[in-house]
Amino acid sequence: MISIQLAESGLKILGRFPVISQLRPHLDQAKFVEQVRYQMKEGYQIAFLQLDEQAVAVAGFRVSTCLASGNFLYIDDLVVDEFKRSHSYGQQLFQWLIEYARNHECKHLSLDSGVQRFAAHRFYLMQRMSITSHHFSMEL
Repeated sequence: MISIQLAESGLKILGRFPVISQLRPHLDQAKFVEQVRYQMKEGYQIAFLQLDEQAVAVAGFRVSTCLASGNFLYIDDLVVDEFKRSHSYGQQLFQWLIEYARNHECKHLSLDSGVQRFAAHRFYLMQRMSITSHHFSMEL
């Protein structure tokens, strides 16, 4: 059975680590819950798609407001377990995020994706997302 829910307890957050670390391999499991809890103070949340008691897709996101977009949902992290891809789990979680955004009066949904992530770009374009800007950064 498939369900999508928010990870709110420390145990639920920690249980998402095996999937999210596939996207963010630099994360330290021992500090993961503490880091997520810190980000939650700034509005970060983790949603996950569960199949038969196993998380197969995870999204880290936040609802925010800015002058350019008004209310928007920003996806920080979106990953499907590498052994469970191509079964529409990512699409189902993405659609859940769209509905969550609409229910929270967001006018936009956005994310950044590394320039090397061609498969992810194909997925986002198939979800009818548009490439609307370039993201610039520098190490300090």
